[in-house]
Amino acid sequence: MPIDSATIPSPTVSISTKQARNLALVGQGFAPNPDRDVTKRQILKTIRATNMLQVDSVNVLTRAHYMPIFSRLGVYDPKMLDEMVWGTARQRKLFEYWGHEASMIPVEDYHLYRWRMRDAERGMGTWGRIARVQREQPDLIDNILRHIDQAGAVAASELETEGRSSAKWWGWSNTKTAMEYLFWSGQVMARKRRSSFEREYDLPHRIIGDAAHEPDRDRQDAMCDLICQGIAAMGVAAEIDLRKYFRLPTDETKACLARLVEEGRLLRADVEGWKQPGYLCPKVNPRGRAKPTCLMVPFDPVMWERDRVERIFGFNYRIEIYVPAEKRQYGYYVLPFMLNGEFVARVDLKSDRQAGILRVQSAHLENHAKAGDVAGPLMENLARLSEFLGLNGVEVMPANDFSKYLASVPIR
Repeated sequence: MPIDSATIPSPTVSISTKQARNLALVGQGFAPNPDRDVTKRQILKTIRATNMLQVDSVNVLTRAHYMPIFSRLGVYDPKMLDEMVWGTARQRKLFEYWGHEASMIPVEDYHLYRWRMRDAERGMGTWGRIARVQREQPDLIDNILRHIDQAGAVAASELETEGRSSAKWWGWSNTKTAMEYLFWSGQVMARKRRSSFEREYDLPHRIIGDAAHEPDRDRQDAMCDLICQGIAAMGVAAEIDLRKYFRLPTDETKACLARLVEEGRLLRADVEGWKQPGYLCPKVNPRGRAKPTCLMVPFDPVMWERDRVERIFGFNYRIEIYVPAEKRQYGYYVLPFMLNGEFVARVDLKSDRQAGILRVQSAHLENHAKAGDVAGPLMENLARLSEFLGLNGVEVMPANDFSKYLASVPIR
């Protein structure tokens, strides 16, 4: 039976709501000066701070993985990030795998996810369809691996095309599912993404070199290390926050927390307003301060878990991409705007690449915020975002009163 961390006595730290808010931002890698030149070293340091970047295919503004770096460091060349995940063996510092969701993860953390790959190899912890292909179609899986070994990197769609003429791959859906199984189980990795955002797959040793041959870590040791990294990124977190950050099993997360508290690697915390206990690193200063001003995409690590965002920042946010247009409250692709560490507005944005304009389709002010305090910094950030996206300016649509006010503010 797993150990319940709540039964273990340990030193407990009292954390106020304000301290929890500050701690939630301190470890996230926000730079105090977003106007300085950005290097690959800074990008990697920032990704290490958050543990990963989430990958998502929505491209109404830009691909989601580019934005957290912009939010933390300012304008940079996205090609640097591309090289770090899809470049040459020497350039590559990141790999794609299931972290929070589909994610870009530092190569040095590869060994911390091997337990998940081993589970997937046995048909555990994956979607039911992927588990079935492992059980029911081992010949298909072997054929795909043999093909990649002999022919090199390939996309699932290419195998499907071959299958139409030779019946070699047993149909597109099975081939795609088998490739996902191989990816989930770590037997193939993403070499690059095509312009359509489709992955090309290759064997791990051809992508991350010697790291692919490192021995597996003990399962609980690996999870404990992930949890400690998650706490460093989140500042203070409840068990459910940590579990969702890395998609960890519930019972094993609780067992790891009990062990980490007992070993002194984590402290328990009574957080003001929280029903569940929190955890934090012993070396973290509860009075740490971080007051970033930035736009965040819905897939930013700060925004991953909406319940946590509301619990810590008092900010109710729901993504409305899948909501019918007539039922949306704020818009299709809405970015929260944080001013000095507090969410004060949200904007529905679109890159109009044909016109070369960043379009603000609507802008909404939070009830506690004042338009005169928010509009100037928001327009500065929108102008900076337009520059980052290679667009030529910002156009605010007069959708409501705050949008009209925002449109009247000159960009300094």
